[in-house]
Amino acid sequence: MLSTYTYPKYSYQRPPELDTPDTVQRHPVVVVGAGPVGLSAAIDLARQGVPVLLLDDDDTVSIGSRGVCYAKRALEVLDRLGCGQPMVDKGVTWNVGRTFFDTEEVFNFNLLPEAGHERPGMINLQQYYLEEFLVRRAQELPALALRWKHKVTKVERAGDGARVEVATPDGAFTLHADWLIVADGARSPIRNLLGLEIDGKVFQDRFLIADVVMKADFPAERWFWFEPPFHRFEGASAGKPSSVLLHRQADNVWRIDFQLGWDADPEAEKKPEKVLPRIKAMLGDEREFELEWVSVYTFQCRRMGSFRHGRVLFVGDAAHQVSPFGARGANSGIQDVDNLGWKLKAVLDGVAPEALMDSYSEERTFAADENLLNSTRSTDFITPKSPTSKLFRNAVLGLAREFPFARKLVNSGRLSVPAYLTESTLNTPDADAFDGWMVPGAPMDDAPVSVDGAAGWLLRHVADQFTLLVFGDAAIDLPALPVPVRVLRVKTPGATLQAGDVVDTEGHLTRRYDGQPGTCYLLRPDQHVAARWRAFDAAALHAALGRALCLQ
Repeated sequence: MLSTYTYPKYSYQRPPELDTPDTVQRHPVVVVGAGPVGLSAAIDLARQGVPVLLLDDDDTVSIGSRGVCYAKRALEVLDRLGCGQPMVDKGVTWNVGRTFFDTEEVFNFNLLPEAGHERPGMINLQQYYLEEFLVRRAQELPALALRWKHKVTKVERAGDGARVEVATPDGAFTLHADWLIVADGARSPIRNLLGLEIDGKVFQDRFLIADVVMKADFPAERWFWFEPPFHRFEGASAGKPSSVLLHRQADNVWRIDFQLGWDADPEAEKKPEKVLPRIKAMLGDEREFELEWVSVYTFQCRRMGSFRHGRVLFVGDAAHQVSPFGARGANSGIQDVDNLGWKLKAVLDGVAPEALMDSYSEERTFAADENLLNSTRSTDFITPKSPTSKLFRNAVLGLAREFPFARKLVNSGRLSVPAYLTESTLNTPDADAFDGWMVPGAPMDDAPVSVDGAAGWLLRHVADQFTLLVFGDAAIDLPALPVPVRVLRVKTPGATLQAGDVVDTEGHLTRRYDGQPGTCYLLRPDQHVAARWRAFDAAALHAALGRALCLQ
């Protein structure tokens, strides 16, 4: 048990299916796994009115703090799901990271160097809080049935879905899922049940996670040390790499990661007599602290070849795994959900063909490859595999003290950023010239706006449906379209307004989108740019929408 957190105990309910054993109940969507990604997937669909059954084999949230860092884009998705604010309120906000070589700072970065965004670059929050807030949100949604102590024991794929066998404390039953979303974690029992492979690399190094409770006046920043003088473990003295990471979390809980080396005994390293001296060497004998949670881990960079297998869809760690340096795990999983939800809703509503679900795998495997590449590069820098690579790494760190070019090579974990889906087949390529980075496939930048006299943020007004963002007063006559498209006009301060117009109060929106008068952006329900034009064209809009829905 933890001294700073009391684990909730969610009630198990006897499944009604046991009363009708000869009937196989059919469900439009079944989600397996009530971790951050599975909960987010179920919430996203249920809040759009899709009936969802969410199964989990436990009856509480995750044990230990596990995931810590949640990036700006993930927070924006959680805002859309209706639960971002409690997480920001509880979490520790930070934007600045510092990297040290021995005792000297050699590199720093700011995740949000420019004003005009609602959310910070990152918050730190223990995973159990994240899951608890998500469960509360799930319990508010009448379309979502959350079943605890329901363990999936068998899955059989079929053309019209999947047959799922479920074990409970009162017995087993079978259900049919028209669509099955698998969010059951890195070891993914369902992936194994289906005999599906996940390929990649396991890094031969071990790290100790120690969460400690202490009152310290350290700033809310990410601190990373290469070769720190306070962490000289046995392997380090023989020339092996040494590193330490420090983060502050909620409730005065601090996360410390110690690099141990591949030869370390995981069970021995978790014992207090091994952990406490490491922490005291780092913090000093005078600093009072309480050990909250300890774990030893190795990490992997792997992904499945495809995230779609018929009507079985894999998300989060079940589909892809990265090292923790860079906070790309849960953040990329939440972005999987962001990509998946609107597409599955369109297919279920009959406005898009099942082929649209192929684009989920195409776009998110692209994003996973980007995460795997960055994660692998970070890991190779943090854990060089030979004396020569370590010599190069330390030379870079030494040069970074004085030379800006070397600072760009320092890699203590390239932190999570959203994927620019520029190669997606759902995009309509530009036919006009634009400045800036809001290209087709880009995740939307936020900006401060005013709507009907109330100050707010752009992304709060663009979600869950296709939107045509129009700069100025250009005439818009929408043609007959396969799905509704909302028209949202952007006006400058002092312009004549109609109800619902967005006022670009500080000019960030116009600048970031190169929003010359008449410019139009077609925005996807997941806040990615689908197409843009310098002037409204009904035929071009119809074609771009058809492309984004795989109707062409």
